[in-house]
Amino acid sequence: MYKLVSKHKPEGDQPQAIKSLVEGINANLQHQVLLGVTGSGKTFTMANVINETKRPALILSHNKTLASQLFAEMKLLFPENKVEYFVSHFDYYRPESYLPTKDQYIEKSSKTNWDLESMRMSATNALISRRDTIVVSSVAAIYGALDPKEYKTTIFYIETGMKIKRNDFFRELVKLGYEKTDIDLEIGKFRSKGDVVEFYPVWTEEITIRVEFFDDEIEKISYLERLNKNLIKKVNNFILYPANSYIVTKNTIEKAVSTIEVELKDRLKFFEENNKLVEKQRLEERVKNDIDSLKEFGFCSGIENYSRHMDQRKEGEKPFTLLDYLPKDTLIFIDESHITVPQLKAMYKGDFQRKSNLVDYGFRLPSALDNRPLKFEEFQEIENQIIYISATPAEYETDLTNGEVIKQIIRPTGLLDPIVEIKPTINQIEEIYKQINIQIKNKERTIIITGKKKTAEMLSTNLREKGFKSAYIHSEHNTFERNEILRKLRKGIFDVIVGVNLLREGIDLPEVSLIMILEADANSFARTKSALIQMIGRVARNDHGRAILFADTITNNIKETLKENEVNRQIQMEYNLKNNIVPKTVIKPITDPIQSLEVKESLEKINQKKTKKEIDKIIKGLIKEKERLIANDDLENAIRIRDLIFELENEK
Repeated sequence: MYKLVSKHKPEGDQPQAIKSLVEGINANLQHQVLLGVTGSGKTFTMANVINETKRPALILSHNKTLASQLFAEMKLLFPENKVEYFVSHFDYYRPESYLPTKDQYIEKSSKTNWDLESMRMSATNALISRRDTIVVSSVAAIYGALDPKEYKTTIFYIETGMKIKRNDFFRELVKLGYEKTDIDLEIGKFRSKGDVVEFYPVWTEEITIRVEFFDDEIEKISYLERLNKNLIKKVNNFILYPANSYIVTKNTIEKAVSTIEVELKDRLKFFEENNKLVEKQRLEERVKNDIDSLKEFGFCSGIENYSRHMDQRKEGEKPFTLLDYLPKDTLIFIDESHITVPQLKAMYKGDFQRKSNLVDYGFRLPSALDNRPLKFEEFQEIENQIIYISATPAEYETDLTNGEVIKQIIRPTGLLDPIVEIKPTINQIEEIYKQINIQIKNKERTIIITGKKKTAEMLSTNLREKGFKSAYIHSEHNTFERNEILRKLRKGIFDVIVGVNLLREGIDLPEVSLIMILEADANSFARTKSALIQMIGRVARNDHGRAILFADTITNNIKETLKENEVNRQIQMEYNLKNNIVPKTVIKPITDPIQSLEVKESLEKINQKKTKKEIDKIIKGLIKEKERLIANDDLENAIRIRDLIFELENEK
């Protein structure tokens, strides 16, 4: 079962928190709340609860960056168990929409990240095959997925000695979504050379599977290293999972087409009776083309819009999601619940408003409305036990537990809440320069929080022009880019990062000892007491963490923040004195980020350099390449090379 690996034992408030949570779980409490201040080790508490209860677990997070950090931490704590990552598999996604006021139809445009898709598949497969599974997920967990029963019927089991013709084996691979290739073996593809078939499963980037035949019998099944093809091990059996999440059987397609045709007929009649002939023609042409594709290929563009028909669900019936793959006794942890719960509430409404226009104007059948995330009311109906975790739990969570909250205030490290200073906005840029210079002299890092993305970009540019090693980070960066920027901050490649709300909750950066918050007195959601406490908490893992709030007015939110800050500092100081603890900065390994092969190769290139002369030679070549990319408007890759140059210069 689970094996938690750590040189640390629960300390401070952790033992009591773990005990209370486990007792609540054993008493079948549906909801529990853990109020844990930043730096008190909430992740370690979660891990201990999972380890003691021996149940599968789903950890929900409100953004990909925090989810990736939790995933990395859980992987370290449970190296022998299945720890999986489940987030949106799009690096870029512009949904299909129609703007009636402009009579403008916008087609769906997206860029799938196949590394993330592989991780999603791995998470799904783990949940249906192993109990020692921990899935760390964003709110993608409440979006539509294939019916688990349908998914399981597409699984194909093979074993040595199994009688099967190679052509029949090929057909099974194609049914599962794999494509045949005669050249390079890429993710989701297979190739055949004589009696040997190799395929690259989508749920792992580390291995290739080789199946060797003798006549019409499987003789050997082997795991090979992905790059050098060295044998890892031979196995007696293997389970082939689908190559993508929307593989469905022929029988399912036939049933779906039948009900789609019925709905189409009714909808065309509605448009004709209401004299909406343009909408009628538009819908008829689109759906008939989709039906033809489904009949011929078992797939069509936008197949997810027919999910109700694929699942044979009733109108309005909730869709299947990742939650339907969870074993019944799975524990659900909602991390940073004060942000994650409102996000869960908001998902359905935005999706419904967009799709309603598509349906009303004949771009989609009404059943497209049932390709949706869960309504919050549906999420509330799940029977799994839920633990809400936050430094600032909201009223919704505490109401569920009748005000009972398990507190984790004391930090095992002895670290105090950061010292908070208030400074006027006049001459704040000069003050920022001054503070960053102090930080650089002390070899420590800085975060600056702004109110807008544009401000973050402009300030970061200004800092670079002044000679500071600065970067900005916000929601337009993809998952791997955000992780890489944060890694570089921790390593000291950047001195300062300027961000918006992305850096507010849960990001664990012990090397950062100063956070500066601009517009701290603004009357906005981003500057509430809860928000300010969360932001200040980013420097609570450093033994001399400081927070500077730039404000001309001491608002009630600031007053309450200062009051709570002082109370927590006093509690921690008393504990430290009683237990003879000297606060020390958290020492945490800088783990490799979840990253693409391109980033890995870049880092390997850096590690291969030997002398300053060799580094200078590499930099000169990269500068030329960057200029070429800029001339060709390939700004994305130009930025990546710019960052690589920056990193190489820092290594000299």
